[in-house]
Amino acid sequence: MSTPRHIARARRLPPEIETPILIVGGGTGGTAAALAVAERGGRCVMTEPTDWIGGQLTSQGVPPDENAWVETFGATARYQAFREGVRRWYREHRPLREARRADPLLNPGAGWVSRLCCEPRVAHAVLVRMLAPHVASGAVTILLGVEPVAADVSGDAVQSVTVTDAATSERCTIRARLVLDATELGDLYPLTGVEHAIGAEGTADHGEMHARPDGADPTDQQAFSWCFALEHRPGEDHTVPRPPSYAWWRDYVPAMTPAWTGPLFSWTVPSHNTEGCRDFPLIPWPAEPADGAWELWRYRRISDAAAYEPPSPHPDVCLVNWVQMDYWLKPLLGVDPATAHAALLGAREQSLCLLHWMQTEAPRHDGGTGYPGLRLRGDELGTHDGFAKAPYIREPRRLIARTIVTEAHIGAQQRRAEGRPGQDASPHGLAEPFADSVGIGHYALDLHPSTAGRNALYVPAAPFRIPLSALVPVRVRNLLAAGKGIGVTHITNGCYRMHHVEWNIGEAAGALAAWCLERGTEPAAICASSEATAAFQASLIRDGVRVAWPWEEA
Repeated sequence: MSTPRHIARARRLPPEIETPILIVGGGTGGTAAALAVAERGGRCVMTEPTDWIGGQLTSQGVPPDENAWVETFGATARYQAFREGVRRWYREHRPLREARRADPLLNPGAGWVSRLCCEPRVAHAVLVRMLAPHVASGAVTILLGVEPVAADVSGDAVQSVTVTDAATSERCTIRARLVLDATELGDLYPLTGVEHAIGAEGTADHGEMHARPDGADPTDQQAFSWCFALEHRPGEDHTVPRPPSYAWWRDYVPAMTPAWTGPLFSWTVPSHNTEGCRDFPLIPWPAEPADGAWELWRYRRISDAAAYEPPSPHPDVCLVNWVQMDYWLKPLLGVDPATAHAALLGAREQSLCLLHWMQTEAPRHDGGTGYPGLRLRGDELGTHDGFAKAPYIREPRRLIARTIVTEAHIGAQQRRAEGRPGQDASPHGLAEPFADSVGIGHYALDLHPSTAGRNALYVPAAPFRIPLSALVPVRVRNLLAAGKGIGVTHITNGCYRMHHVEWNIGEAAGALAAWCLERGTEPAAICASSEATAAFQASLIRDGVRVAWPWEEA
């Protein structure tokens, strides 16, 4: 499944491009932003460092964690159209069993982490299909395989961003009236001098219940992960060569607070239950777990062999994104390039060591050790080595925006403790009703272990809104956040980073950019006027963006 020619990598990168809107980063938020711009009659250029669009949905290989209402009112209409597009793709291209084909809520991989676990290559194909008419019309230009390396800023406005092609070292300067940062790490913020935050805040910064009591620490950053895909071929041997650091990782016991449960490579992992740990075994196909059992093979399964008439033309495929491969030894942000590069290499090797452990020494569910029949499936991820094209980034640089969303705005425990009104109205409580909302989302405050030795955090959050002012910098006039790097804290990033929320952020940013250019205004002016904000919100609602939860509108 290759990228169509009209969205393929260009043979030559032109030295200069001029466009009304530049979207830097073609991930989940960037793709949603480009769709919003084009469908409002605008024109944009979108850049992307890999050769796939979609980010965490595709090039990072992460099945979407979503909210309980995602099939009805829990996401934008465009995001729901993407999800239905995935289901339609399977019905059109795969010989599904009739019962599965007829299921309106078809879950192709039957993974239990999501109502829609699918192959990343299929998600990419669906996003390409959604953007194809806009690319063909010239409304959207996509530059693949390029990343930002410099920016020209005059006063409080970004004049241009320079990108480079890693394969050819060619450079292109892109001039734009509005620039959107949809990168995975908030790359434009340091390049443009936009005020931003890195790492964890202290309790004194925003009064957050779960912030660091000993003060802010920029090195306290969530782990990131390098995902890979596996099938299981019993009786065969697909053991990868023993990685150089294997012995170290096999014997590694994390020094964490609260304490870890033993070696990192284990089927016993930390949990937020009363015991503080959980046995989370691997029971690979064709073995079947007991009904209702929590186990890892079907946790993020992206291809379910049982979805097809036997003999199945498509094997069971498991997407590996587990805490045993979370990399936290070195931070990615606020460090020199050599340290960041070493962290990326370290994460890949850790994932490879985990695979080697599973193939050779891991306790089997049926006795004995090792599953040598585990085989990497790079075709699912568009690679030759079985690993995702890019690492799964949870926490980027975060914009110092006109509104910073804190735990006091959305944390269910903190809002109840502070006596905020309406907290007993539902099991989830009520979040801050931001009047300038441009979207909604819901997920727990889910922070993975950090580079500062802090263990995972998982506490309830109320269904929340996305404030427009969290996308707008305090100073720079023509830059918007269009991905995970909006005005949130280290704590609230734990839920605003999820797939459906990032899509909503990107869609709102793209719509705002097109709205501003059509009216000859700037994002800050929209934020400053309740009338202008209301008019923009009305246009979002017409486009199928929910700006409040149904129980908030009653």
